[in-house]
Amino acid sequence: MAPLFADTRAPRILLVKTSSLGDVLHNLPVVSDIVRHYPNAQIDWVVEESFAALPKLHPAVRNILQVAVRRWRGKLLSAATWREIAVFRNTLAAQRYDIAIDTQGLLKSALLMRGARGLRCGFDRRSAREPLAASLYQRTFPVATGQHAVERNRQLAAQALGYALEEKADYGIRPPAIAHPDWLAKEPYAVLLHATSRSDKLWSEANWVALGRYLHEKNIRCVLPWGSEAEQARGLRLAGAIPDAVAPPRLSLNEAAALLGGAQAVIGVDTGLAHLAAALGVPTVGIYTATDPVLTGLYAGRCAVNLGNISRAPDTAAVIDALQQAAVC
Repeated sequence: MAPLFADTRAPRILLVKTSSLGDVLHNLPVVSDIVRHYPNAQIDWVVEESFAALPKLHPAVRNILQVAVRRWRGKLLSAATWREIAVFRNTLAAQRYDIAIDTQGLLKSALLMRGARGLRCGFDRRSAREPLAASLYQRTFPVATGQHAVERNRQLAAQALGYALEEKADYGIRPPAIAHPDWLAKEPYAVLLHATSRSDKLWSEANWVALGRYLHEKNIRCVLPWGSEAEQARGLRLAGAIPDAVAPPRLSLNEAAALLGGAQAVIGVDTGLAHLAAALGVPTVGIYTATDPVLTGLYAGRCAVNLGNISRAPDTAAVIDALQQAAVC
């Protein structure tokens, strides 16, 4: 495969992966691949405003172009919305890229990229999540489905940029440097990610309590983050039933990343923060009860273990066994 750019060039590359949290994380190894083959590459990234902190964790990402499609959809009659859209379009049009790569494969991401000045690339019709998106790219590439999202993203970028994938996926990120919070004692802790977007993805509270008590016996404190009032209530219930556990204040994405990065281990249901923990190299166990982890489960080598599947929730003993396995990495 012939490189698209000479080694001495500093190609300007735009990546488009807007959401969700897990999807954005799964695109980070693309950045590491690019700079491995083009060390001088200048990489920008289009991402939803609520996930903008994630690409910033990678030192090779230069600029973040924020969009707010989720918020804009609900306020299309607002003049302020159209002003924000115009600002994004003008900002994008002011840049000149050698190539722009949409690894989202959706009509919305293809439309966002359409204003980019540079060769626009993406999945072909058989590979894109929404085939119509392929009609908006200038060059398309076939990428086999049935693979984990990390490898699909990497393979698309490798074809577009003309390099071979010879190394394992590298997320290339480190936790942000944030002061140790007052509410967390300086002792070993595990993060229990009990919250997720769908009720059928939850693990039973009885299982969480049993796991928490096991960790307490090992002198590991349990931390139970939350993101909504219902999740906070569940976190407080669990913290009340697990000795020395804590349900922290609401955390920003950077604060959550710092918390995860300092943990002895992370155990989580199918949620983006579990992917973030695995990307940071923390021993992580993913618990799946309503989704198949083969395509979008945790993907971080020996430090990450996926358990369960659709209608096949693991029990506490299986999670404890997997936690011991993940810790040996």
